[in-house]
Amino acid sequence: MRAAIAPRTVVEAFLPAEGTVPLAAVYDTANLAGVDDQPLRLAIRRMVAAGDVVQAGRGRSGALSLTTAGRDRLHRDRMGLALAHAQDAGAAPWDGRWRLVALSVPEQERALRDALRRDLRELGAVAVSTGLYVSPHDLADTLSPVARAHLTTATTADLDVRGTRDPRALAETLWPAAPVRSAYRTLATALAQDAHDTSVPVAVRQLRLADALERAMRDDPLLPLELRDDPWPPTAVRRAWGERWEALSSAAPAMPLYAGWWPPTTDG
Repeated sequence: MRAAIAPRTVVEAFLPAEGTVPLAAVYDTANLAGVDDQPLRLAIRRMVAAGDVVQAGRGRSGALSLTTAGRDRLHRDRMGLALAHAQDAGAAPWDGRWRLVALSVPEQERALRDALRRDLRELGAVAVSTGLYVSPHDLADTLSPVARAHLTTATTADLDVRGTRDPRALAETLWPAAPVRSAYRTLATALAQDAHDTSVPVAVRQLRLADALERAMRDDPLLPLELRDDPWPPTAVRRAWGERWEALSSAAPAMPLYAGWWPPTTDG
Protein backbone atom coordinates (compact mmCIF):
# COMPACT_ATOMS: atom_id res chain seq x y z
CA MET A 1 0.00 0.00 0.00
CA ARG A 2 1.41 3.36 -1.04
CA ALA A 3 2.00 5.91 1.74
CA ALA A 4 0.10 9.20 1.49
CA ILE A 5 2.25 12.14 0.44
CA ALA A 6 2.78 14.72 3.16
CA PRO A 7 1.28 18.11 2.13
CA ARG A 8 4.44 19.90 3.23
CA THR A 9 6.48 17.72 0.88
CA VAL A 10 4.35 18.97 -2.01
CA VAL A 11 4.85 22.62 -1.08
CA GLU A 12 8.60 22.29 -0.51
CA ALA A 13 9.07 20.41 -3.78
CA PHE A 14 7.71 23.39 -5.71
CA LEU A 15 9.59 26.11 -3.83
CA PRO A 16 12.57 27.24 -5.91
CA ALA A 17 15.77 28.36 -4.23
CA GLU A 18 15.10 31.76 -5.78
CA GLY A 19 11.90 33.33 -7.13
CA THR A 20 8.24 32.40 -6.73
CA VAL A 21 5.92 29.54 -7.59
CA PRO A 22 2.27 29.98 -8.63
CA LEU A 23 -0.06 28.27 -6.17
CA ALA A 24 -2.23 27.01 -9.01
CA ALA A 25 0.58 24.65 -10.03
CA VAL A 26 1.01 23.49 -6.43
CA TYR A 27 -2.70 22.82 -5.89
CA ASP A 28 -3.26 21.16 -9.26
CA THR A 29 -0.34 18.77 -8.89
CA ALA A 30 -1.19 18.06 -5.25
CA ASN A 31 -4.73 17.10 -6.26
CA LEU A 32 -3.38 14.77 -8.95
CA ALA A 33 -1.21 13.16 -6.25
CA GLY A 34 -4.21 12.63 -3.97
CA VAL A 35 -3.60 15.57 -1.62
CA ASP A 36 -6.75 17.62 -0.98
CA ASP A 37 -6.88 21.42 -0.84
CA GLN A 38 -7.62 21.68 2.89
CA PRO A 39 -4.49 19.90 4.22
CA LEU A 40 -2.42 21.76 1.63
CA ARG A 41 -3.81 25.12 2.78
CA LEU A 42 -3.08 24.17 6.37
CA ALA A 43 0.52 23.26 5.52
CA ILE A 44 0.99 26.60 3.76
CA ARG A 45 -0.49 28.52 6.70
CA ARG A 46 1.87 26.79 9.08
CA MET A 47 4.85 27.59 6.88
CA VAL A 48 3.77 31.23 6.65
CA ALA A 49 3.26 31.40 10.43
CA ALA A 50 6.72 29.87 10.98
CA GLY A 51 8.26 32.55 8.78
CA ASP A 52 9.47 30.09 6.15
CA VAL A 53 7.44 31.41 3.20
CA VAL A 54 5.58 34.50 2.07
CA GLN A 55 2.27 34.26 0.24
CA ALA A 56 1.21 36.92 -2.24
CA GLY A 57 -2.45 36.81 -3.30
CA ARG A 58 -5.13 34.38 -2.22
CA GLY A 59 -5.94 30.81 -3.10
CA ARG A 60 -4.94 29.39 -6.43
CA SER A 61 -4.30 32.84 -7.87
CA GLY A 62 -1.57 33.50 -5.32
CA ALA A 63 2.14 32.71 -5.27
CA LEU A 64 4.69 31.54 -2.72
CA SER A 65 8.31 32.42 -2.17
CA LEU A 66 10.87 31.48 0.45
CA THR A 67 11.95 33.93 3.11
CA THR A 68 15.63 34.14 4.00
CA ALA A 69 14.94 32.07 7.11
CA GLY A 70 12.99 29.51 5.09
CA ARG A 71 15.76 29.28 2.50
CA ASP A 72 18.34 28.76 5.25
CA ARG A 73 16.22 26.06 6.86
CA LEU A 74 15.69 24.22 3.59
CA HIS A 75 19.40 24.50 2.89
CA ARG A 76 20.13 22.82 6.24
CA ASP A 77 17.59 20.12 5.40
CA ARG A 78 19.27 19.55 2.03
CA MET A 79 22.71 19.23 3.64
CA GLY A 80 21.86 15.68 4.64
CA LEU A 81 21.05 14.78 1.05
CA ALA A 82 24.23 16.50 -0.12
CA LEU A 83 26.28 14.52 2.39
CA ALA A 84 24.71 11.24 1.29
CA HIS A 85 25.34 12.17 -2.36
CA ALA A 86 29.01 12.93 -1.63
CA GLN A 87 29.54 9.77 0.42
CA ASP A 88 27.96 7.59 -2.25
CA ALA A 89 30.29 9.15 -4.84
CA GLY A 90 33.34 8.48 -2.66
CA ALA A 91 33.90 12.22 -2.24
CA ALA A 92 33.49 12.40 1.55
CA PRO A 93 35.86 9.89 3.17
CA TRP A 94 35.93 9.66 6.95
CA ASP A 95 39.00 11.11 8.64
CA GLY A 96 38.80 8.53 11.43
CA ARG A 97 37.94 11.06 14.11
CA TRP A 98 34.91 11.16 16.39
CA ARG A 99 33.32 14.49 17.35
CA LEU A 100 32.17 14.94 20.92
CA VAL A 101 29.57 17.56 21.85
CA ALA A 102 28.71 18.34 25.47
CA LEU A 103 25.61 20.38 26.33
CA SER A 104 25.63 22.85 29.22
CA VAL A 105 22.26 24.56 29.58
CA PRO A 106 20.83 25.84 32.90
CA GLU A 107 17.73 24.09 34.22
CA GLN A 108 15.70 27.30 33.89
CA GLU A 109 16.33 27.14 30.12
CA ARG A 110 14.89 23.65 29.79
CA ALA A 111 13.07 24.45 26.52
CA LEU A 112 16.34 25.49 24.90
CA ARG A 113 18.09 22.40 26.23
CA ASP A 114 15.38 20.14 24.84
CA ALA A 115 15.55 21.91 21.48
CA LEU A 116 19.34 21.47 21.30
CA ARG A 117 19.04 17.80 22.18
CA ARG A 118 16.45 17.38 19.43
CA ASP A 119 18.66 19.20 16.92
CA LEU A 120 21.64 16.98 17.75
CA ARG A 121 19.56 13.81 17.43
CA GLU A 122 18.16 14.98 14.09
CA LEU A 123 21.74 15.50 12.90
CA GLY A 124 22.51 11.88 13.77
CA ALA A 125 24.41 12.45 17.01
CA VAL A 126 23.90 9.93 19.83
CA ALA A 127 24.05 10.50 23.57
CA VAL A 128 26.73 8.33 25.19
CA SER A 129 26.32 9.93 28.60
CA THR A 130 24.15 12.62 30.18
CA GLY A 131 24.57 15.71 28.02
CA LEU A 132 27.41 14.17 25.98
CA TYR A 133 26.83 13.36 22.30
CA VAL A 134 29.04 11.75 19.67
CA SER A 135 29.07 11.84 15.87
CA PRO A 136 31.59 10.94 13.17
CA HIS A 137 30.69 14.24 11.50
CA ASP A 138 31.65 17.80 12.38
CA LEU A 139 28.30 19.35 13.25
CA ALA A 140 29.56 22.85 14.06
CA ASP A 141 28.42 24.47 10.82
CA THR A 142 24.92 23.02 11.08
CA LEU A 143 24.17 24.30 14.59
CA SER A 144 22.90 27.81 15.27
CA PRO A 145 25.04 30.50 16.95
CA VAL A 146 22.64 30.26 19.91
CA ALA A 147 23.49 26.58 20.26
CA ARG A 148 27.24 27.14 20.04
CA ALA A 149 27.12 29.29 23.18
CA HIS A 150 26.06 26.21 25.17
CA LEU A 151 28.39 23.61 23.70
CA THR A 152 31.80 22.21 24.47
CA THR A 153 33.34 20.23 21.61
CA ALA A 154 36.31 17.92 21.14
CA THR A 155 37.62 15.39 18.64
CA THR A 156 39.31 12.04 19.20
CA ALA A 157 40.49 9.07 17.19
CA ASP A 158 40.36 6.86 20.30
CA LEU A 159 36.76 6.56 21.46
CA ASP A 160 35.82 3.94 24.05
CA VAL A 161 32.11 3.55 24.85
CA ARG A 162 31.48 1.05 27.64
CA GLY A 163 34.41 -1.09 26.55
CA THR A 164 33.82 -0.93 22.79
CA ARG A 165 36.56 0.76 20.76
CA ASP A 166 36.47 -0.78 17.28
CA PRO A 167 34.94 1.89 14.97
CA ARG A 168 32.56 -0.46 13.14
CA ALA A 169 31.47 -2.12 16.36
CA LEU A 170 30.88 1.32 17.87
CA ALA A 171 28.84 2.33 14.85
CA GLU A 172 26.66 -0.75 15.10
CA THR A 173 26.19 -0.25 18.85
CA LEU A 174 25.27 3.43 18.62
CA TRP A 175 23.59 3.49 15.19
CA PRO A 176 22.19 -0.01 14.44
CA ALA A 177 22.14 -0.81 10.74
CA ALA A 178 18.95 -2.89 10.66
CA PRO A 179 16.41 -0.01 10.85
CA VAL A 180 18.31 1.92 8.19
CA ARG A 181 18.42 -1.07 5.86
CA SER A 182 14.68 -1.59 6.40
CA ALA A 183 13.89 2.04 5.55
CA TYR A 184 15.77 1.79 2.26
CA ARG A 185 14.07 -1.47 1.36
CA THR A 186 10.86 0.53 1.55
CA LEU A 187 12.41 3.13 -0.77
CA ALA A 188 13.44 0.36 -3.16
CA THR A 189 9.83 -0.81 -3.18
CA ALA A 190 8.71 2.73 -4.05
CA LEU A 191 11.15 2.73 -6.98
CA ALA A 192 9.79 -0.60 -8.18
CA GLN A 193 6.23 0.74 -7.96
CA ASP A 194 7.24 3.85 -9.90
CA ALA A 195 8.59 1.70 -12.72
CA HIS A 196 4.98 0.60 -13.35
CA ASP A 197 3.59 4.16 -13.13
CA THR A 198 4.46 5.25 -16.66
CA SER A 199 0.91 6.51 -17.27
CA VAL A 200 0.99 8.73 -14.15
CA PRO A 201 1.94 12.42 -14.61
CA VAL A 202 5.68 12.91 -14.17
CA ALA A 203 5.27 15.52 -11.41
CA VAL A 204 3.15 13.09 -9.38
CA ARG A 205 5.77 10.37 -9.77
CA GLN A 206 8.42 12.81 -8.60
CA LEU A 207 6.38 13.82 -5.56
CA ARG A 208 5.93 10.17 -4.62
CA LEU A 209 9.64 9.52 -4.99
CA ALA A 210 10.59 12.67 -3.07
CA ASP A 211 8.31 11.70 -0.21
CA ALA A 212 9.68 8.14 -0.18
CA LEU A 213 13.27 9.39 -0.07
CA GLU A 214 12.49 11.79 2.75
CA ARG A 215 10.95 8.95 4.78
CA ALA A 216 13.96 6.71 4.16
CA MET A 217 16.46 9.39 5.17
CA ARG A 218 14.49 10.70 8.14
CA ASP A 219 16.28 8.49 10.67
CA ASP A 220 19.42 7.71 8.67
CA PRO A 221 22.47 9.02 10.59
CA LEU A 222 24.41 8.99 7.30
CA LEU A 223 27.47 7.41 8.82
CA PRO A 224 30.63 7.42 6.72
CA LEU A 225 30.70 4.32 4.53
CA GLU A 226 33.88 3.22 6.31
CA LEU A 227 31.65 2.47 9.33
CA ARG A 228 29.13 0.34 7.44
CA ASP A 229 29.23 -3.00 5.63
CA ASP A 230 30.75 -2.96 2.16
CA PRO A 231 28.75 -2.82 0.00
CA TRP A 232 26.22 -0.74 1.91
CA PRO A 233 22.75 -1.40 0.36
CA PRO A 234 21.34 2.13 0.91
CA THR A 235 24.07 3.51 -1.39
CA ALA A 236 22.78 1.48 -4.32
CA VAL A 237 19.19 2.46 -3.57
CA ARG A 238 20.04 6.17 -3.42
CA ARG A 239 21.94 5.92 -6.69
CA ALA A 240 18.98 4.23 -8.35
CA TRP A 241 16.72 6.94 -6.92
CA GLY A 242 18.98 9.68 -8.34
CA GLU A 243 19.04 8.07 -11.79
CA ARG A 244 15.26 7.78 -11.82
CA TRP A 245 14.87 11.38 -10.66
CA GLU A 246 17.18 12.67 -13.39
CA ALA A 247 15.25 10.73 -16.02
CA LEU A 248 11.92 12.13 -14.81
CA SER A 249 13.31 15.67 -14.61
CA SER A 250 14.47 15.42 -18.21
CA ALA A 251 11.00 14.25 -19.20
CA ALA A 252 9.33 17.32 -17.66
CA PRO A 253 11.72 20.30 -17.96
CA ALA A 254 8.88 22.84 -18.07
CA MET A 255 7.95 22.31 -14.42
CA PRO A 256 11.07 21.32 -12.48
CA LEU A 257 10.64 20.27 -8.87
CA TYR A 258 13.33 21.17 -6.33
CA ALA A 259 14.61 23.78 -8.78
CA GLY A 260 17.96 25.04 -7.56
CA TRP A 261 18.18 22.27 -4.96
CA TRP A 262 19.01 19.26 -7.13
CA PRO A 263 21.58 17.92 -7.76
CA PRO A 264 22.55 18.39 -4.11
CA THR A 265 25.72 20.24 -3.23
CA THR A 266 27.56 20.94 -0.01
CA ASP A 267 28.37 24.47 -1.17
CA GLY A 268 26.95 27.25 1.00
